[in-house]
Amino acid sequence: QVQLVESGGGLVQAGGSLRLSCAASGNIERLNTRGWYRQAPGKQRELVASITSGGGTNYADSVKGRFTISTDNAKNTVYLQMNSLKPEDTAVYYCAVRVLTTWRYWGQGTQVTVSS
Repeated sequence: QVQLVESGGGLVQAGGSLRLSCAASGNIERLNTRGWYRQAPGKQRELVASITSGGGTNYADSVKGRFTISTDNAKNTVYLQMNSLKPEDTAVYYCAVRVLTTWRYWGQGTQVTVSS
């Protein structure tokens, strides 16, 4: 069984920074892609950033240049460094693991609130 536990959310002023962490336990294949999604009230869940086992990254246009995704394979943890936060970044952030073409495993979510 795979479990993902996020941490690091909170309340921050616009322009500030937060770092989210997602620790994985269980049978996580090192070849899987890891990602961060977010969902704001009344909006669809969107993929914010992803990272492959080879270190290739992909970002939503809205966060390029501000967010950085990284992994610590020894700790089986994926991070999302968020800088220059904006009120529109306010959402529940979820980490996820993709198996083949499906985002199969999800964390419980962590709230990020950016005040103006």
